[in-house]
Amino acid sequence: MAGSLQEAYELLLKSRQSRILAGGMWLRLGSTPISHAIDLSRLGLDTIQKTEDCLEIGAMVTLRQLECDVLTREAFSGILPTSVQSIVGTQFRSTATLGGSVYARFGFSDPVCALLSLRARVVFYKAGEMDLETYLASPPVRDILTCVRIPLSSQAASYQSLRHTRTDFPVLNLSLSRDEQGLHTLSVGARPMKAMRCREAESCLDCGDTEGALQAVRQLPYGTNMRAGAEYRQEIASVLLERALEEMKA
Repeated sequence: MAGSLQEAYELLLKSRQSRILAGGMWLRLGSTPISHAIDLSRLGLDTIQKTEDCLEIGAMVTLRQLECDVLTREAFSGILPTSVQSIVGTQFRSTATLGGSVYARFGFSDPVCALLSLRARVVFYKAGEMDLETYLASPPVRDILTCVRIPLSSQAASYQSLRHTRTDFPVLNLSLSRDEQGLHTLSVGARPMKAMRCREAESCLDCGDTEGALQAVRQLPYGTNMRAGAEYRQEIASVLLERALEEMKA
């Protein structure tokens, strides 16, 4: 049970087999021996607060907090609660943390897809602050994620996903936001690779070219796994984008 971030960081570097305990929801599925399980529960990383220019979410905030908090429900058209409400069940969401999902960069992550469309930034204890998109494309880091910061510039947003059943992993997810200048940010995840932005579609939407955006989102790289094939995901991507655009008109 770490008493400070510095203590937790030193323990993390002590061994390649040291692990930070986030929600701990996936540790049982691994086979790697753990020499030190580092608990951050006492470090005050479980708060959500609004500053002058961003919404700051601590890494130990649970997905259930993200779903129910007044600030997240009111901000960004409520896409953060929407993005997590179909994840497994309430008991799981009450334990799994936002930091665990973001740090692990799971390809199927619903909140990562939503955060990417909101141009979120991640803050690490040693590496400092960086754009989430940069982090997703970077090599693995031995560091401690402390919080996620989301600029308050988004004026409208929508999160969409397709699942075989409500609590299953997403077959595909998509998130779209528009800022006060009318500029769009579009992210697509569960491809089944990590979420990524589609800048060509964003440019089309900025110019009012909806058909061009629908074509562009189909051109992202998609893969095949047990949930769906690449061609199916390609078709679904444009459907989810149409739904997002329709929702943002309302």
